[in-house]
Amino acid sequence: MTLSRYASSSWRRLGAVLLLGLAGVVSSAMAQQDETPQQPLPPHEQAHFAAKTDEGVPLIIHAALDIPYAMPLLEDFHQRHPQYDITYRNFSTLDVHQRFLDAPAEADVVISSAMPWQYLLVNAGHAQSIETPTTRRWPSDAKWRHELFAFTFEPIVMVVSRALEERVGPINSHADLLSLLVEQSDALQGRVVTYSPVSAGAGYTYAIEESRLSPRYWDLVAALGRADTQLVDTTSSMLDGLADGRFDIGYNVLGSYARESVAASPSLRMVIPDDYALVIRRLAFAPRQAPHPSAARRFIDYLLGSHGQRVIAEANELGALHPELDGPGTANALRRAQPEGLRPTPLSPGLLATLDDLKRRALLSRWQREFHDQIAGKPVNGR
Repeated sequence: MTLSRYASSSWRRLGAVLLLGLAGVVSSAMAQQDETPQQPLPPHEQAHFAAKTDEGVPLIIHAALDIPYAMPLLEDFHQRHPQYDITYRNFSTLDVHQRFLDAPAEADVVISSAMPWQYLLVNAGHAQSIETPTTRRWPSDAKWRHELFAFTFEPIVMVVSRALEERVGPINSHADLLSLLVEQSDALQGRVVTYSPVSAGAGYTYAIEESRLSPRYWDLVAALGRADTQLVDTTSSMLDGLADGRFDIGYNVLGSYARESVAASPSLRMVIPDDYALVIRRLAFAPRQAPHPSAARRFIDYLLGSHGQRVIAEANELGALHPELDGPGTANALRRAQPEGLRPTPLSPGLLATLDDLKRRALLSRWQREFHDQIAGKPVNGR
């Protein structure tokens, strides 16, 4: 099996879970599949949990959540409900969206951190309503029409090299980062990495949210361009490059992924910016055409219930949203530690505005102009 996209710490975590007797088989998209989809799947990895009963009930989950972070949830759910034969496929945010459009009756549950795209699908009538005692009690600002449910609370952070901070001082805010990029542009050439807003749904989401939040956002984009910042599509790519020393700063990194990687790399520090920090919430829905709707309802009810939320708090770094859970790994603890600067993206119709075609093209056009003009201009004007 090949999982080369994952950081080394995630490899170790996945290996440990498998050694503990996990009843799953992880395979690459190139491996032979038990079932033949109607059309080719985009690049993905897959985990499978065979049912432990004679008549297994299929449950198919398509998600943008790396397998090592999904494993504790899948394992716990399967132990509690061994009758389900679970197929879990992990995609990029834009690929999981496109896969749903190509095959809306294939998956039972769709999960992604690209909040506007998830909201777009549900608003267009692609989700079924799930009303259980658990979903009815779920906080109103973390669900929409009993069809779309937020189940994590994940800050967007920076990851910085401790060696760099020893030379230039601490980097604790967007303002600190901007000042450093302006003053040390030459020294940081190619040493900064962030999401591409063009090819990564998460990158676009962060760009449009930050352009609303910060009057100096475009100055920061221009400064990133002057430093020849590298653009990638996944947090794992950023963390891999930071861990092996290719980069000194990762900007707009998913904190849920960064925390574990930084814990395994003493040379790195994770920073929740103290001026403002975006917070995304991973969203799940059950498609209206889900082939196994009862299985979909059971899994979403689990994600929001105390059992699933406790796994999120204790077994990974996704940030449990359950209002009654406290302590490490919970939204309540994070809000208490960062009482002023957290900026959760609202789960509201405003998300649709971010995908308006004219607005999207205008933002991406300006982003590319502000960023790439700095690079193109350097040989001429010395910037």
